[in-house]
Amino acid sequence: MNYDPKKYPDKWKQFSDFTYNQIQELMTDYGKVDILWLDGGWVRPASTIDSTISWQRTIPYSQDIDMARIAGMARQHQPGLLVVDRTVAGEFENYVTPEQSIPDHYLPIPWESCMTMGDSWSYIPEENFKPARKLVQTLVDIVAKNGNLLLNIAPGPDGEWHEEAYGRLQEIGSWIAVNGESIYDTKPLAPYRQGQWAFTTSGKASYASYLPTDSEKQLPASVILPVLSKASKAVVTILGAKQTLKAVKTANGMTVTIPEKIRQQLAGQPVWVFKVV
Repeated sequence: MNYDPKKYPDKWKQFSDFTYNQIQELMTDYGKVDILWLDGGWVRPASTIDSTISWQRTIPYSQDIDMARIAGMARQHQPGLLVVDRTVAGEFENYVTPEQSIPDHYLPIPWESCMTMGDSWSYIPEENFKPARKLVQTLVDIVAKNGNLLLNIAPGPDGEWHEEAYGRLQEIGSWIAVNGESIYDTKPLAPYRQGQWAFTTSGKASYASYLPTDSEKQLPASVILPVLSKASKAVVTILGAKQTLKAVKTANGMTVTIPEKIRQQLAGQPVWVFKVV
């Protein structure tokens, strides 16, 4: 914005109508739309500027784009539409979107971390992709804190991804194929995140996910789980192995013994998931 809308109201009205009409076209000519996700946040009324946030302090003018009008039209065409007017807290930010970061604790509100698989949102020839281990642990950490993960992969000029990106997705997919029940259709479970542990529940089962350090290639011979089941004799297994594990309740939780065969079988996993029923 290089002009003050108050000084040039006709020009701002022209821009506002243009924006409205562009979004109306998207809402009517492209089939079912689930989310209207408006990036940025610098186009906002002055009353919503948070002076404690450095980049918002630099916004020079009040820029009221009339989100009520836009959202009302969009939802008329797309019932149930989620609207994300990023960083503009209130009625039109249906969920918050921390970028390239994860909150350090459980959040009771809807939220989604938007992150890149590499370093850049757009394509660069030499990309530095995060290891699959890091990406899986990121997913587990976010889900345990009540969040969703948006993972960006930028296509090149030919529409293809880097070969490394396909490899990372295959590795993530292999882990999900075995451990997906601890992620999908689950809810966070207190204490959510504790040390190297992340907790979720499906209602029928509880899951304690162990996030190893980079140097840990095998599970320890025994681990201590918080008591995730009220049953007097909880059944504990580790996803990827059928054998029921020996579990003894103690004052500190539940001591679970992992046989050497299972430790070797599941060596090298980015996250190990214990299932308790």
